[in-house]
Amino acid sequence: MTDIIYTKVDEAPELASASFLPIIQKFAAAAGVSVGTKDISLAGRILATFPDHLDAAQRQSDDLAELGELVKTADANVIKLPNISASVPQLVAAIKELQSKGYALPDYPEAPQTDAEKAVRAKYDAIKGSAVNPVLREGNSDRRAAKAVKSFAQKNPHRMGDWSADSKTHVSSMSGNDFFSNETSATLAKDATAKIVLVTDAGETVLKDGLKYPAGTVVDATFLSVAALQEFLTAEIEKTKAQGTLFSLHMKATMMKVSDPIIFGHAVKAFLAPVFEKHGDAMRDLGVNPNSGLGDLLARVKGNAEIMADIDACMAARPPMYMVDSDKGITNLHVSSDVIIDASMPALIRAGGKGWGPDGKESDTNCVIPDNSYAPVYDETIKFFKENGKLNPATAGTVQNVGLMAQKAEEYGSHPTTFEIPQAGVVKMILDDGTVLHEHKVEANDIWRSASARKAPIEDWVNLAIDRQRAEGCRAIFWLDAARAHDAELIAYVKPILEAKGVADKFEIMAPREATRASFETITKGENTIAITGNVLRDYLTDLFPILELATSAKMLSIVKLMNGGGLFETGAGGSAPKHVQQLMEENHLRWDSLGEFCALGESLTFLADTKGNEKARVLGKAVDTATQGILDHDRSPSRKVGQPDNRDSHYWFARYWAEALAAQTEDAELAEHFTPVAEALTLGEDKILAEIKAVQGKAADLGGYYRTDAAKTAAVMRPSATLNAIIG
Repeated sequence: MTDIIYTKVDEAPELASASFLPIIQKFAAAAGVSVGTKDISLAGRILATFPDHLDAAQRQSDDLAELGELVKTADANVIKLPNISASVPQLVAAIKELQSKGYALPDYPEAPQTDAEKAVRAKYDAIKGSAVNPVLREGNSDRRAAKAVKSFAQKNPHRMGDWSADSKTHVSSMSGNDFFSNETSATLAKDATAKIVLVTDAGETVLKDGLKYPAGTVVDATFLSVAALQEFLTAEIEKTKAQGTLFSLHMKATMMKVSDPIIFGHAVKAFLAPVFEKHGDAMRDLGVNPNSGLGDLLARVKGNAEIMADIDACMAARPPMYMVDSDKGITNLHVSSDVIIDASMPALIRAGGKGWGPDGKESDTNCVIPDNSYAPVYDETIKFFKENGKLNPATAGTVQNVGLMAQKAEEYGSHPTTFEIPQAGVVKMILDDGTVLHEHKVEANDIWRSASARKAPIEDWVNLAIDRQRAEGCRAIFWLDAARAHDAELIAYVKPILEAKGVADKFEIMAPREATRASFETITKGENTIAITGNVLRDYLTDLFPILELATSAKMLSIVKLMNGGGLFETGAGGSAPKHVQQLMEENHLRWDSLGEFCALGESLTFLADTKGNEKARVLGKAVDTATQGILDHDRSPSRKVGQPDNRDSHYWFARYWAEALAAQTEDAELAEHFTPVAEALTLGEDKILAEIKAVQGKAADLGGYYRTDAAKTAAVMRPSATLNAIIG
């Protein structure tokens, strides 16, 4: 059995793997540790889903399913790099690329009519969005900045934008009839099977059947009124115009793969309302789907001069929009996956509340977050900085996170229990004994959804929080709102466990808004706190605080203690990965920072030593920590500009520091003897290795693809030093 699985993913992290993985495998082998790979990339998942469309040589095993079984065992030791959580445009682009490479995949049916098209669509829909994480996360999240990383950030503080008390930047959310206000929740007293039905004047339609929940599961249901959403969006567009700010929409259309693209589409329609009113039928005939974004819309109507003229006139009359790329005219509403809330909001806040407008200048921004469930976190953050000024990374403490996510806990939007309601009626969730657990009166096109969290993951989450607070000895806050239906059910679990363990006085329970302010007050004083949250907040906060504290969330230490004894070690966020790939392809410079991979590798090796008794692996792990410290102390992380050190340079330095640490240690003489000549060769070859890496920069790089690169071409790009390759093998 392979000791450690290193996942094959997408974009910049996968390119970095082409350089870093051979180093890992070379060093690990000396300790008798095998490091294998499993393909969870978007392209790999697509190919694994359609074996009947491929010839024998093209078929690919379902590595995600295999990993899904592995993480349920005590043998799991997985280093998980960030993968693409695909939006529909990304999924379609990946399919087209694979088709161009000779894979006879079916097209993505945007409007399936036949049973065959509906079956294909269902298979593709299972791939998009956050399809990987719910499968692999069989444990809860322990995410924090490694001490070396936090220390480096304090000694080398990044630039923060200035906040002023009169900034017009603010958060706007619906005042009611959203997911937050319509939520109901219940904890099941016994095992149950449930179905979700829509009852209308025409009868009853089963939306989902055969849902199985064990006793103790917290089951939620809620809906968002589309009429209220449309009214809200229309008002916010007008308010933005009057305020003289940028209009921006912040969603999570990847993880919330059913609900948020629909909400995004309503924003596109609202912004271009006069155009849709006048040309709706013609645009529909051209295949326009507002959920696909403004970019797709413009591509479909560009041949119609009248529609284009009306779009230009409408855009001129609207408030200026927050831009993804001002130079290229890519707006906030171009592609739903371009502006992901957990990355976009922290970046805007870090910049002093400024967003880029179409004129290429920074301006105050109306941050539109329709649902009010977690918008208060960002709203309170902005208010705090308006009152107190920007955070000082040199003196700020840190916010760690313990997140509830095991066994698909609270997976809003990444599951088959979210529906766009076809006609007005009543949605009911009915248990097998006839009990109506949830009931909501809905209108046509409303968005209804349900989520759940099982008893065992909830209890594990609370106990993990207790362990972390005991280890850190700092302030610890459960971010739970007693006035919210779901949170009230969780509090009913939390309080008895804390009391039974005799630690209730060590924890606080606060609604997200209050917890946000308390956390910023704590870290502003240079102290630390632990945010203990549900899954969506885990996702948001493990970007918000690291981006403000460290400038990035890619350097975080993310440990998932799997419930059956295994370990999953996540390496950070990949939100900036597409821009990194673009730069590499244009200039052969990869600025992706592998510090997250370094941290995860050290933890994985130590975990292997603890679980398998491999003391050589422990020595390797300690040396990884020393090498990581060396990268930070000597400023060997990648730079942003071509001609400067990049990801490949940092891997050389990591290998050298790792080898030097292993050669110098006295715990294992055999390893010291093995790595002494390796360290010497890496030291003697320094000038030549760095020159060989630098020599390839400034020219276009051919990877042989984007979603599925050519392995040989990628290796040639990412391993350009023959001298280093000869040492590593």
